[in-house]
Amino acid sequence: MGMNAAAGGGGGSRRGRRRAAVMAEINVTPMVDVMLVLMIIFMVSAPLMTSTIDIDLPIASGGKSASQNAPPLTVSVKRTGGSCNSAVETYIADALVPQNELAAKITAIRSTRTDTDNTVFLRGDRDVCYTDMMKLLGMVRAAGFKANIVILPEQGS
Repeated sequence: MGMNAAAGGGGGSRRGRRRAAVMAEINVTPMVDVMLVLMIIFMVSAPLMTSTIDIDLPIASGGKSASQNAPPLTVSVKRTGGSCNSAVETYIADALVPQNELAAKITAIRSTRTDTDNTVFLRGDRDVCYTDMMKLLGMVRAAGFKANIVILPEQGS
């Protein structure tokens, strides 16, 4: 009887033991750790890259324009000569408006429009100075409009 006890329970026999089941699950914890580290790296490095990137905007097509009862108001500034703050022409739609009458006309137009139709498109010539555009933006915002500055990319870029 001593022989049977030594053979069945002793070291090295596989007959009495069961093998551990194979684990068929994916451990997601390391992947989540890696993704969090990458997210932190991108969050830190993204603001550093925005000031040095020189890009050419693509030309987009498609999309639907919002249906409006009245066409949106367009105010354009064109530099006619000289240096900054010297000679600019301002247009509302296609009509030339003197600089001293511009704020009054924008305010009068705002009083005729509804609250849902309060967007103005600002178009500035390439040669117009920043200060001229900011003055126009200030007049439009003071009248109660929301302003969208229109930028068109060059053809073929």
